[in-house]
Amino acid sequence: MRRIQTSDLFLPLHNELVSLLRGLDEQDWSRPTLARQWVVKDVVAHLLDTDLRRLSAQRDGYTPPPPAEDICGYPDLVAFLNRLNASWVRAAERLSPRVLVDLLEWSGPQVARFFASLPSDDPALYPVAWAGEERSANWMDVGREYTEKWHHQEQIRDAVGAPLLTGRRWLAPVLELAMHALPHAFRHVEVPQGSALSVTIEGEAGGVWHISKGGSGWELREGEATEATARVGLDAETAWRLFFNALREGEAERRVAVTGDEKLWTTFLGVRSVMV
Repeated sequence: MRRIQTSDLFLPLHNELVSLLRGLDEQDWSRPTLARQWVVKDVVAHLLDTDLRRLSAQRDGYTPPPPAEDICGYPDLVAFLNRLNASWVRAAERLSPRVLVDLLEWSGPQVARFFASLPSDDPALYPVAWAGEERSANWMDVGREYTEKWHHQEQIRDAVGAPLLTGRRWLAPVLELAMHALPHAFRHVEVPQGSALSVTIEGEAGGVWHISKGGSGWELREGEATEATARVGLDAETAWRLFFNALREGEAERRVAVTGDEKLWTTFLGVRSVMV
C-alpha cells in the first residue's frame, strides 16, 4: 500500500469549517450530532482541544500530566481518551461559540503548518491504535488526524443540514486510510491461509482493495483479490458512516452487499477506524 499524503488538506479543510461555523445561528450550536452524546458546540470544542493538545505535546514538546490510572491495553486507552475528551468538553461549556471559533481560527493554521513540516517517513509521536500499529510513520499519524478532522466536520454538517464534503478530494484519502483498519480487525478470524476478502467502494471517492490471510497474518493490498473467499460492496457514504460508527444498529447489513464466507463479511461490518 502506498503512503497517503494529507498534510496539504488541513488548511483548506479548516477554512471550510470556519466558514461553516461563522454562518451558524444560535439554535444550530445545540443541535444533536452523529457523535450521539455531543451537540454541535461540543464537537467544535473537541476539535479545538485536539489542535491545542497536538501543538503542545508534539510541536512544543510539553509533557502533560500522566493518566490517573494505568493503561494496560486498548480498552484502557479508549476509556482514558473518552475521559480526556469529556473533561475538555465540560470545561468548554463556559465558552461562547464566538470564542471557540476565534480560537479555532488561530489553532487550525498552526496545526496545518506543523503537520506540513513533518518528514513523512519519520516515526510518529503517536501510533495509530485502531490500525493495530505499535509504531507509526508520520504520514499515517497525520492521516489519522485528517480523518478525525474530516469526520467531525461531517458530524457538524450533518447536524445543521449543510452540504457534506464528500467529493474525491476530501473523502478518497479518508476511505483509503480507513482501509488500514482491516488487517487488525481481522487478526482473530480463523480461516485457512489464502482466504481473501475483496472490498469495492463505489463512487468517485471509492476504490477496490482486498485483504488476504498469509503465514504472518492479514495483509492489505489495492485491487481485486485473485480468488476472493468473500466480497463486500458498498457506496462511499455507507463506507464512511460504517468506519466512523455513524450507522444505526442493523443498518450496515441492509446497506452493504455481501457474498461468500459469512465469517469474513460479518467481521468487515464491525470494522471501525476510530477509537471505540
